Amino acid sequence: MFTEYTKLPDTSRIWIYQSEREFNEKEINHINEKATLFIENWTRHGEDLKGSFDIKYQQFLVLAVDEGFNNVSGCSIDASVRFVQELEKELKLDLMDKMNISFKDHDRINIVKLADFQKYAKEQKITSETIVFNNMISTKAEMKTKWEVPASESWHKRFLV
Repeated sequence: MFTEYTKLPDTSRIWIYQSEREFNEKEINHINEKATLFIENWTRHGEDLKGSFDIKYQQFLVLAVDEGFNNVSGCSIDASVRFVQELEKELKLDLMDKMNISFKDHDRINIVKLADFQKYAKEQKITSETIVFNNMISTKAEMKTKWEVPASESWHKRFLV
């Protein structure tokens, strides 16, 4: 059951998928259509899930589900992963590479391989104040306060000099 993202409670569980590049307008329209349809039919053992999605910075897809309505199950999580994999094939992009790290350089979002991130940190091109995206968060509340944070406040800090 699709619900507007803003109407989901802060306790809603989320999954963040980042693209290695920005989505264009046509791709955003495609994602909007496909994600709405997927969520309308997303179930847990035949029971509706109350879910939504959001696209941030034209580069991050956020799937969300209100577990206060119904908890997700392994099967429903698997279904969401298959949905994201289908999007990857249709749009010819990578949304699931967890070895890509995203950070801000002023207003620009950079996505780099982990090895490059470590190199930039060693060279102090990335510092404790660099804003990073912590895609490991798991709730809508954390999205508001722990997603875009200085590297010193995230798991990324282990790579800083």
